Amino acid sequence: MAKPFRNLNRAKPQSYGVGLLVVFILVSLTYVTMSGTNKMRISLANSQLVQVVDVNYTSIKSYPSTGKEAAEKEKVVVVEKNSSAVPEEVFLPTGRTGDQGVPAVEKKPICDLSNRKSDVCEAAGDVRIVGKNTRMVYVAPPPDGNREGESWTIKPYARKWDVGSGGSVREVTLRLVNDYGDDGRCAVNYSIPALVFAIGGWSGINFFHDFGDVLVPLFQSAAPFSGEVQLLVANNKPGWVQKFRPYFDKLSRYPVIEFDEDDAVRCFPRVTLGLRCSSIEDFQMEPAKSPQGYSMVDFAEFTRSAFGLPRKRPTLLPEPLVGGEQSTAKARLMLIARAKTRRFTNVEEIVRMAEGAGFEVVVTEASDDIAKFSRVVNSCDVLMGVHGSALTNMVFLPRGGVVIQVVPWGKLDWIAGHYFRDPAKQMEVKYLEYSINEEETTLSEQYPREHAVFKDPMSVHHQGWDTFSRIFLKEQNVRLNVTRFRPFLDRARLFISQQHTQAQDLDLDQRGGG
Repeated sequence: MAKPFRNLNRAKPQSYGVGLLVVFILVSLTYVTMSGTNKMRISLANSQLVQVVDVNYTSIKSYPSTGKEAAEKEKVVVVEKNSSAVPEEVFLPTGRTGDQGVPAVEKKPICDLSNRKSDVCEAAGDVRIVGKNTRMVYVAPPPDGNREGESWTIKPYARKWDVGSGGSVREVTLRLVNDYGDDGRCAVNYSIPALVFAIGGWSGINFFHDFGDVLVPLFQSAAPFSGEVQLLVANNKPGWVQKFRPYFDKLSRYPVIEFDEDDAVRCFPRVTLGLRCSSIEDFQMEPAKSPQGYSMVDFAEFTRSAFGLPRKRPTLLPEPLVGGEQSTAKARLMLIARAKTRRFTNVEEIVRMAEGAGFEVVVTEASDDIAKFSRVVNSCDVLMGVHGSALTNMVFLPRGGVVIQVVPWGKLDWIAGHYFRDPAKQMEVKYLEYSINEEETTLSEQYPREHAVFKDPMSVHHQGWDTFSRIFLKEQNVRLNVTRFRPFLDRARLFISQQHTQAQDLDLDQRGGG
C-alpha cells in the first residue's frame, strides 16, 4: 500500500487539479443518487397516494385566533386527488443511521389505549375517512417498518371504563393501507385535520355527562387547532349538537359532519380518532398531563366566551360594616329548587333567610335552553343546590363566584366532592359544602331511625347502584334547617366582598399606588 502513496507524492503539480476535479464529480454523482433514493423512499407504490411523514403542528392555546395566525402556526400539505407529485413540504423522520445508511426510525404507536377514560388514535399523511356503513379511517402506513394491514378498533367516546355508558356507542376502525382501490377515491379534499368522536353513551342523559363525557374532552382535543379542524360526530343525537351550537362554533370554523350518515370519501392530511383526557376523573383536567397545559380555568373561560357571557368577576361588594351589619349592596344568589328528586321542601323559608343575609334570590330549575340559562347563571354570584347535575352550571359563574353544594343524607360526601368540589376548585370557583343531618332528610318519614339507612348508610351502598340510588338519590328530599345553614351564606357573601378588596388592590397596583 506504500507504493501508490509514493507515486502520488511524485505527481506533477498540474495533476492535482485534474485529480480534485475527478473527486468532486464522483462526490456530486453520489449525492444526487442518494437524494433520488431518499425521494423514492417517501413515495408510495400507488401513484395516487402521497404521505406526509410528520406535520409540524404547533399547538395554540389562545382563542379565538385568526385564520392568518393559524396558517402561520402550522404546515399542512394539501394532497390533491390523483396527484402523483411529491409535495414540497415533507418532514422526514430523524433517527439513527443503519448499516445501509438508512435512518432507523423508531416504530411509533398510532393508537394510545392506555388511558382509563378514553382511547385515542392519531395519524398524519394520506387519511381517508368513510362514515356511513363502513365506519373506517384509512391511513397510509408510516415509514417505520412494514405495517400494512395493522388496524385498531375503538369506541371514540371518553368513558370507556363504564361498560353501560358505551353500550350504544358504535365502533370505528383505523387501518393502515397502501392501496385504497377505486372505492377510496377522494370526493372531498381538505387541508385541515379531522377529529372523529362520538356523543353517544350518557351524553344527553344529564348536564353533567354532557360536559364530563364530551365537552371537556372535546375542548382538550379540538382547542389546540384554533378553529382549523373538521369535526365528524358519530352516534349523533337529534338536537344535541344544536343545544351546544355556540360551543361547537367556537371550536371549529366548519359545519359539523354527521359521521354515521356521511357516505362521501373525505381526505385529510391528519386525523384524531377519539377524545383526549388529561385526567381520568370526570369534569376535571390535569394541566401537567396536557401537552398544551390546559386547565379547568381555561375551559370555563372558553365556555363563557363561546356563549357570550359578559361577567368575568362577581359583584363588587364592600366588606360587612362594623358591628356585623350588612351594606345595602346585594349579591345575587341562584337557588336551584329541583322539581322532582332531591328537591327543597321549604323553598320560601330558604328565600326569606337568604334575603335577610343580603342576597337577591333567583329561584329556578335548570333549563335545556343553554344559551338563555347560561346568561342567568352568569348574572349571579352564588349558585346553590342539592347534589345533582344542575350544579354543573357552575361553569357559567363568574370566576371567583361561589357554589354551595347541599349534600343529601347517606354518606354521599365522596361522590359530592368528586363530581363538584374538585372541579369547582380547579375552575377557581369558591366552594362551600353543607351536609344535611337526619332531621333535614325526608327519609325520616319513610324509614325508622333503627333502619340501616340511618344506622349504617354504607351497607346500603354495598347493595349496589340500583338500591343506593333509589333510596338516597330518588326517594330523598331536603327540608333545610335555615338557622343551621345561615353561616354558609354569610361565608359566601364574605368571599364575594373579598373579591372587591382584591380588585381594589389590583387597581392600585396597575396605577402604581400599591
